Amino acid sequence: MTADARNTILKLLAARRPDETICPSEAARAMASPESWRSDMPTIHAAVDRLLAEGLVELSWKGQPLAARTGPYRIRRSNS
Repeated sequence: MTADARNTILKLLAARRPDETICPSEAARAMASPESWRSDMPTIHAAVDRLLAEGLVELSWKGQPLAARTGPYRIRRSNS
């Protein structure tokens, strides 16, 4: 399921302008039914951690960059 989460995150980001972000819950909602998306959040978080380690995404909260996933966060494509 992590591969599905990874692909979903990357697909959602590809549909946005490079400077726009997505919420992790958007990816979970895209993968699951409206009633069960919350149960997919651990899978989304694991995929985000991998994408971050690979340098494919960056995280932020309220415009401030985050080095790691902690608390609420937004995801965008890496600029590097």
